[in-house]
Amino acid sequence: MKFLRNNINMKKKTGFRGRTAFVSCLLAASFMIQPFLLAETPSTQKVATIQLSKEVREAISEGLVFLSKTQNSNGSWGDRHPVADTSLALLAFMLQGHVPGRGDYGNIMDRGIAYIVKIGKEGNAGYLGTPSHHGGMYEHGLAILALSEAWGQSTNPDLRNTLKRAVDITIRAQNRHAQSKGGGWRYNPEPRDADLSMTVMHTVALNSAKEAGIAVPDDTLDRAINYVLYCQEETSGGFGYSGPNGPGFARTAAGVMSLLMCGVDANHPAYPAVKRGMRFLDQYPASKFTGGSHYLYANYYAIQCMYQTGTAQFNEYYTQIMYSLLDPKRRRSDARGKYWSIKEGDTYSTAMAILILGVPYRFLPIYQR
Repeated sequence: MKFLRNNINMKKKTGFRGRTAFVSCLLAASFMIQPFLLAETPSTQKVATIQLSKEVREAISEGLVFLSKTQNSNGSWGDRHPVADTSLALLAFMLQGHVPGRGDYGNIMDRGIAYIVKIGKEGNAGYLGTPSHHGGMYEHGLAILALSEAWGQSTNPDLRNTLKRAVDITIRAQNRHAQSKGGGWRYNPEPRDADLSMTVMHTVALNSAKEAGIAVPDDTLDRAINYVLYCQEETSGGFGYSGPNGPGFARTAAGVMSLLMCGVDANHPAYPAVKRGMRFLDQYPASKFTGGSHYLYANYYAIQCMYQTGTAQFNEYYTQIMYSLLDPKRRRSDARGKYWSIKEGDTYSTAMAILILGVPYRFLPIYQR
């Protein structure tokens, strides 16, 4: 059965480049997460914000200082996966409300955006990932997400064309298999196969691009929904890697978030899949807060699921992952500053930790209800 996307009517939010958002406030935050979160009075002109505790705000700010000091001379971050690391670093800056070209980090962000744009121009026909590398499509998706979130703020004249070409590549690379296994993406920019992790990456990226004004066919997202649903084991509610077998926490968090991004709300016929997935996440052992092979990836998606589906769940979950990430054992301090060092490099660790802890900032449209 084909599930059509449910169009959600959103109100325009002023003061943030015209992107759409719900005017909402986490009413119970001040009770559930005190003293770590303090609720502010909602503004009538913008999405209400949550003021994080001094400890959390300082940790995020320290992480951004580290990122500002570790940018490469060509504008990128990292060395093994520079496009991915650069995209995540840009998202981390934008999460706290920093804008390309302005303020303390404006020049740094401009250089990061210019690096991604240059990658799109240099011989890859608009592809932003590393050619012939199994992580290339992850890089490509993250770059689309970063450029989409920067669109309207950056003055880079080539950003829009770079973003549009990258989105077109992603649309053409979607697996068009006629059966339920169609609709996803895999390691290379070609429509040959699919897995849930890659499909979620590009579903989130395409939704962000569409919000930014780039044309994304509804059919593309409809097919993505179908593939994500195919990967759910209905009994447990968990999601598998390339089908319903072997459901896991990280994959389930990613799967549920992608459905929510596609407009699967309480009025959508696919919403029971969201409820099953949320039950799986809620019942999963507390080890989800302490580690695992996909600790940051899993909690990056899980915290967004909690935020999008219910204040009480979000408050409880945020408190626990906050304590986990602020554990001194997960952070390091040296001449470059104070930062996270957990897995996949210090840039990745620091940016992902900021993106998890900073969800209440809600400056990024992807974090808005």
